[in-house]
Amino acid sequence: MRVVLEAASLAVSSGGLARYTSELSLALARCYPEDEFFLASDQPFQAPTEPPLNLARGGGPRNALERRWWLWGLAREALRLRADVIHGPDFSVPYLPLRPSVLTLHDLSPWLDSQWHHDAGRVKRRAPVLLKLGIPTMVITVSEAVRREAIARFHIPSDRIVATPLAAPEWLRPQAACPSPRPYFLFVGTIEPRKNIPAVIAALREIRRECEVDLVLAGRLRADAPAIAEEPGLRLMGEVADAELAHLYSGALAFVYPSLYEGFGLPVIEAMQCGACVIASPAVREAAGNAAAYASSHAELIAAMRRAATQPGWLAERRALSIARAAEFSWDRTARLTYEVYREARKRFGR
Repeated sequence: MRVVLEAASLAVSSGGLARYTSELSLALARCYPEDEFFLASDQPFQAPTEPPLNLARGGGPRNALERRWWLWGLAREALRLRADVIHGPDFSVPYLPLRPSVLTLHDLSPWLDSQWHHDAGRVKRRAPVLLKLGIPTMVITVSEAVRREAIARFHIPSDRIVATPLAAPEWLRPQAACPSPRPYFLFVGTIEPRKNIPAVIAALREIRRECEVDLVLAGRLRADAPAIAEEPGLRLMGEVADAELAHLYSGALAFVYPSLYEGFGLPVIEAMQCGACVIASPAVREAAGNAAAYASSHAELIAAMRRAATQPGWLAERRALSIARAAEFSWDRTARLTYEVYREARKRFGR
């Protein structure tokens, strides 16, 4: 099989969409060495480093017509590459169904709250039309919860939509902690409205009345991120290189993820694979299972953070649960499930 994956999400330096496209393409090439996989986009992008020989960079637009990428460009590049399937990992596929296509719908956040996305107008308009018209041959979601939501909202036939859970990269493993002046709670992810960062900052203020702890925020600050003022104990790291992530996760008192809504919650699994205790909102329950300490209110968030800071035995138990939970996921498994969707798309195309 020859598959082209649209790679615009790799034009962004970090975030879940970039991680998904990168890790999935690598795992597909690794698991299916007899097949060929291509990354193509109309935007400059950073391809995964040291890819297998069967994962290659495709081309971009070659003329003015092909700069209309989703209408003509990607379809024509797929034709040049003799692709059997086109995969749009970021909410879209080519507008003309000239060959089998697969669309990944990561979550329904663009349609649930207008304040969660400042720049999602194109996705909000385009994806529902594609889904209503049945343009994608198959649809992938990253959790069963999103699959159910998508069926209800977009009326997708249940046999055309499949959940394929995500995973942490293999290179994220427990490591020696980074030097830190004080114990710290950690948030990793794109800093944006629905991540609910003000809630964890407010909880930090309460915890610091009793304990000398810090809160480290690591991640790209999106243009619509909430204003974050300087606070005692608050450290903003900005984007963190992959080489530093394992040390950062491993050294945290707990990874705190109070997000208001998630499709999956990839940073939670990454933190767990590094052995971090996870304190999270119920939005990530499908990913975290019974391994996380869940907080549905401000009081519950403070209580869980207090336990992490003051009860070493409880913390050790949570870390062990994290390691066990993360072991249930792998990118190879995700790749195999995705490959089965590609096969199904080929069978169904034109029916």
